[in-house]
Amino acid sequence: MTLNNFVFQNPTKIYFGPNQLENLPDEIKKFGLRVMLTYGGGSIKKTGLFDKVKTVLENAGMTVIEFGGIEPNPRHTTVNRGVALCKKENIDVLLAVGGGSTIDCTKVIAAARYYDGDAWDLVIHKAPIGQVMPLLTVLTLAATGSEMDEFAVISNMDTNEKLGLGDEKLRPKVSFLDPTNTYTVSAFQTAAGSADIIAHIFDVCYFSRNEKMYMLDMLMESVLKTVVRYAPIALQEPTNYEARANLMWASTWALNGFLSGGRGQATTCHAIEHELSAFYDITHGLGLAIIMPRWMEYVLDEKSAPDFKKFGVNVFGLPSNVSDMDGALAAISRFKKFLYEELHLQSSLSELKIDDTHFAAMARKACRDDVIHGYRDLAPADVENILRKCL
Repeated sequence: MTLNNFVFQNPTKIYFGPNQLENLPDEIKKFGLRVMLTYGGGSIKKTGLFDKVKTVLENAGMTVIEFGGIEPNPRHTTVNRGVALCKKENIDVLLAVGGGSTIDCTKVIAAARYYDGDAWDLVIHKAPIGQVMPLLTVLTLAATGSEMDEFAVISNMDTNEKLGLGDEKLRPKVSFLDPTNTYTVSAFQTAAGSADIIAHIFDVCYFSRNEKMYMLDMLMESVLKTVVRYAPIALQEPTNYEARANLMWASTWALNGFLSGGRGQATTCHAIEHELSAFYDITHGLGLAIIMPRWMEYVLDEKSAPDFKKFGVNVFGLPSNVSDMDGALAAISRFKKFLYEELHLQSSLSELKIDDTHFAAMARKACRDDVIHGYRDLAPADVENILRKCL
């Protein structure tokens, strides 16, 4: 396949590093004075970040309305509640303080604010995205890249669906990335977030059927090597600034659109994992960590072996003087060791008490009753087989 034409433009402004919140009021004032501050389970209150952000805004003369309780896999019903509060309080601008789930939920609130129906209509493309509220973010977890991308993922637990929504208007206007805000992130969430970063590189274009763009391949491998180097350090030393800063910047660049460079494709591992989260509400990065090596094993053949060997050689420093197939197998084995022994993530669905009860339905939904057109095309039967390898 040929390299596609592409357009790259990313308007999100980034403030990176500690003590940048002093710039937050001036950025928000460009859009209004009535702010809805969104967050998840309340950890930002325990760490003091909530009070810090609220004080900065109120001292600048702004009205702050809080909207908390956003789930790790945010629900469309939560989006609808946020939209209702926006309308009731006549909110001018949204400020998401949290990780990808909080930011994703807030993006869809921003998109649904001027829509009169259920926010889910936008997710399933029943209605187009029109006017969108301005959104700023204060990031607390290196994982999804939502702080600088155009995507959001929302769950409908009534129908066991977890779907992505993408639109350029969903990109945050400004994002504040302070690595010290990730010091209190648990070892598990740090590990799961690191797996998510890797999955973005895998899915978006590192393993691609399209022609190679050498520059971007080198950059993607640099991001992967950054995660491999610094994630274990962050687990051992949670307040290591260098480790946290590198993971945070890797997360942002893994999915902000630059690395895809004309090689966009279906995000295979994400499509499969979304069904796990939709049915079992598991942590997204953990599901990806279980799926990715099994997907690699399933699509391994004479055509894919050179790509997997290259991954092992360039990211993990494995020997290059072996056959493509031996190199590929070694790469997969080394990747498993990284995920399950160095990051200490669970390695199977059985450990999560998940069996094959819903695999057939999950496979159909992952393929949208058709085929996932990714690095290797996968029909529902293929997806079901991959899930069985994950047990």
